[in-house]
Amino acid sequence: MSRIHKHREKHFVGRIGWLRAAVLGANDGIISTASLIVGVAAAAATQSDVPIAGVAGLVAGAMSMAAGEYVSVSSQSDTEQVDLARERMELSENPAYELNELAEIYVKRGVDRVLARQVAQQLTVKNALTAHARDELGISKITTARPVQAALASAATFSVGAAMPLLMVVVSPANALVPIVSAASLGFLALLGAIGAWTGGASILRATGPRDVLRRPGDGAHCRDR
Repeated sequence: MSRIHKHREKHFVGRIGWLRAAVLGANDGIISTASLIVGVAAAAATQSDVPIAGVAGLVAGAMSMAAGEYVSVSSQSDTEQVDLARERMELSENPAYELNELAEIYVKRGVDRVLARQVAQQLTVKNALTAHARDELGISKITTARPVQAALASAATFSVGAAMPLLMVVVSPANALVPIVSAASLGFLALLGAIGAWTGGASILRATGPRDVLRRPGDGAHCRDR
């Protein structure tokens, strides 16, 4: 008898929505706050003006990122809802055509026509709208737009990113503030890239060669816990 190994596959596609917003927020937080600090410091402002400007940039930037991300992702969500409403109406008015359309989708993907028809019928009985949303429109529970999640992730990571250049202001001498903040910000951006890649599933520490440094699960590097 062959021995069956039970395993759990870990996928990272469910992180796409908030991870994109988080990386964008942190990146913007580092760059915009560092640029503001360097600009104020280079303008020969007093030492107390620099952290005040940095904190003001952090607060304003976090609010702006949250609002912008919410509006942007809400637009995507509205578009998805309009398409779902249209698909729901079409299923109600012409179910036979929609069934044939779903079956044809599976045929184009390489499924035998008879089997494709059976699959389409069974999925239609279970939940016709879900089947059409996933296979016709490309909308699924994993990738659907989540405006609040994206807004919170963007605002939180912007604040964290902006706090890094501000920390350099605290620990740096006034006469070396500009080069230290500039150099440290480049290092923070590199660190952010590594953290973002790792969170997204890239195998960085286990790289076996130059081409494997950012190997992803989609390249055959499934993460399995056996």
